[in-house]
Amino acid sequence: MLDFNVPPFTGKELEYIKQAIDAGKISGDGKFTKLCSEWMKERFQVRHVLLTASCTHGLEMAAHLTGIGAGDEVILPSYTFCSTADAFVQRGAKLVFVDVRPDTMNIDERLIEDAITERTKVIAPMHYAGVACAMDEIMEIARRHNLQVVEDAAQGVDAYYKGKALGTIGDYGCYSFHETKNFTMGEGGAVAFQRDDKIEEAEILREKGTNRSKFFRGQIDKYRWVDYGSSYLPSDMNAAYLWAQFELADQIRADRMATYDFYHAALKDLADEGYLEQPFVPDYAEHNAHMYYIKLKDEPTRARLIRYLREHEIHAVFHYIPLHSAPAGLKFGRFHGEDRYTTVESERLLRLPMFYGLKQEQREHVAEEIHNFFRQ
Repeated sequence: MLDFNVPPFTGKELEYIKQAIDAGKISGDGKFTKLCSEWMKERFQVRHVLLTASCTHGLEMAAHLTGIGAGDEVILPSYTFCSTADAFVQRGAKLVFVDVRPDTMNIDERLIEDAITERTKVIAPMHYAGVACAMDEIMEIARRHNLQVVEDAAQGVDAYYKGKALGTIGDYGCYSFHETKNFTMGEGGAVAFQRDDKIEEAEILREKGTNRSKFFRGQIDKYRWVDYGSSYLPSDMNAAYLWAQFELADQIRADRMATYDFYHAALKDLADEGYLEQPFVPDYAEHNAHMYYIKLKDEPTRARLIRYLREHEIHAVFHYIPLHSAPAGLKFGRFHGEDRYTTVESERLLRLPMFYGLKQEQREHVAEEIHNFFRQ
């Protein structure tokens, strides 16, 4: 069976994990945590990056740092992972879902302003498939209404909007290093931001409410519990695994891009004949080949293709069930406006195998069997 995903492994991960163990520092903020954070700061041109145990934790930190609370509202797409919503639900905020653009599956920036009320505090765009949302328009809306922007860039690590790294454009950006992502540490994430006046609050929040980070920098003689916090630090062993991939980031990116480009060229004839639709990347976006998806005529066609591919040893999968139709979405939020695209487009979307090290013969097998399905 050709798996949908295989976590990246470059060859040095075990060596670096052993180094972390031998150094006697396997908890948070060790050598490899610092290496990963500095790499992201330099590559993405962002002032502050704090590695977390998951992107969910990064989003929880970002939500807390915005100051959003009970009775406030956050505007977000329904077509996203539940963590985008959970972070704000934990703060007592109300979710306001708006429709997506059918071309990118990102939040439709033209619908955001109409969803704003006097209770709105945050806009939370999610960059689907590593393709940027229309950030200029979103940031201008936020500026006019004095709102904060939290970018869910879980899928957008090393992807860009008009040359700016995703996750560095809004007030806060959150990355994922889950095993399904371009770079992984098993479970992990990060929160990024530019404001110097927020770093101390963020460190305290991440360190269980203590000023422990200042203590380790020698700024205070002992650390104390000073505010609300939680334990958001990842193990340095996880960061060691991640560092091995950051060292080969360009190689991993090129490998994934080769798979993306092959699929795009090999399936173009089927798109031209109307059997399927291919991903769209706006001129303003530089994507990271996080995924390659196709859209079929309808949900029954997608289900038949999934079964057919599985029968031919290929694991292809659909993606999110829209949050506004889920039990928790109904409990914690509401859909503003008309659901023209979120549900119908989500029911057509199918993701193809995509991972670092996918062989050319495997790519060809996927494309060939998709062609065979439609020939039948």
